[in-house]
Amino acid sequence: MNAVIDTSATVPARLEGEFKTLLAKTFSSEPEWLKEKRKAAFDSFCKASLPTRKNEEYKYTDVKKVFSGEFTSVYNEAHKLSLDFEKLFVEKNSVKLIFVNGWLHKDSTLSAKLPKGVIVGNLATDGLLIHSGFLKKYLRNDGDTLSRLNAALWTDGAFIYIPENVQLETPIEILHISTGKKEILASFRHLIVAGKNSSVSVIENNISVDLHSHVIVNFHTDIFSGEDSKIQFYRLQNDCKMVSQITSINVLQEKNSRFDTNTITLGRAWARNNLNIALNGENCESHLNGLFITNGNDHVDNHTFIRHNKPNCRSNQLYKGILDGRSTGIFNGKIFVERDAQKTNAYQSSKNILLSDAAAINTKPQLEIYADDVKCSHGSTTGQLNEEAMFYLRSRGLSEDSARNLLLFAFAGDVIEKIQNEPLKIYLEELISQRLRK
Repeated sequence: MNAVIDTSATVPARLEGEFKTLLAKTFSSEPEWLKEKRKAAFDSFCKASLPTRKNEEYKYTDVKKVFSGEFTSVYNEAHKLSLDFEKLFVEKNSVKLIFVNGWLHKDSTLSAKLPKGVIVGNLATDGLLIHSGFLKKYLRNDGDTLSRLNAALWTDGAFIYIPENVQLETPIEILHISTGKKEILASFRHLIVAGKNSSVSVIENNISVDLHSHVIVNFHTDIFSGEDSKIQFYRLQNDCKMVSQITSINVLQEKNSRFDTNTITLGRAWARNNLNIALNGENCESHLNGLFITNGNDHVDNHTFIRHNKPNCRSNQLYKGILDGRSTGIFNGKIFVERDAQKTNAYQSSKNILLSDAAAINTKPQLEIYADDVKCSHGSTTGQLNEEAMFYLRSRGLSEDSARNLLLFAFAGDVIEKIQNEPLKIYLEELISQRLRK
């Protein structure tokens, strides 16, 4: 299916006919409850349309510009891509899921050696055909207007379920590849559910291969962290400049659970990352870390929202940016503490280095607190490389470029050190070193 969307109309109007075609063809075999969910999500999107810069949450990010091209609907050509995929993964023995423009690739390796009850597959087949009732319970339509657009149009994505009392030692790697010669909108969705006293580590890597036109990728990830569970979710954005990515992660945590996430943005020209976490049980922990390195006209916008709903919970956020050229970075983070969430400990930090006079960073750390027995803080710093440190390294024989890269690598290292997966840490250190040398 390659229907071209009329660019002269508004985005909802341009997508309406396409959505009807998807319902009649691509989504025709889906259960009625899901079709109704899609219709409700699309109606909600049409009423709200795309967010504009008049919306405070999108003040510095022009979404309409991203959707201004003559893009086509998502089409399934995953089977046409042939690569040595093994070279693209971080871990040799991980469970591997490969998606191309939002569709599962036939070379995904869904290991039969997983513990009993563990499900690692894709939503379109493993989810809908085998576990439809499970999906009906967990698939949601909430989020902002871009998440609702995803809820209407998603074609596939990862489906991961870890039962109670299972500590999955094997990492799960999700590789998403953008490719092709046509300007497309790819919408896909992940669902991750960790039962009571379980643990799982998920690595998502986004790359582009043989890409000749603009691709809009609209991700949505729902994560449910059960009582006493531990989830690590790592996202690497390392596409080429022709990829614009919108990501939304919604996390619900039950008591005594821990959620760790790292978002590393290295290669793209435009990214909007939304991360929303609700701490719904006592003694939860959330650790959010992010690093972005930009140049040229790159634009990276990170938004976080942590809602402390129960007492005795902890959250930590550390986001760092290295900006060069005429690039722009945004960090908008909010910590919300409900009245009953006493003994909350919540910390937020945004630190940035500007390498050129034309680069810009906009930060807005926020606290909204209704409890009186809490420890909360936020802060933001922006500056240039330390001239004294540069002088010291130069005096020890390092070239200007070597001294610069060493200081920048050390600055980024605070985020990378928080990654608990050692092979991934080594992989990222090499990627960051290469990126800083460019």
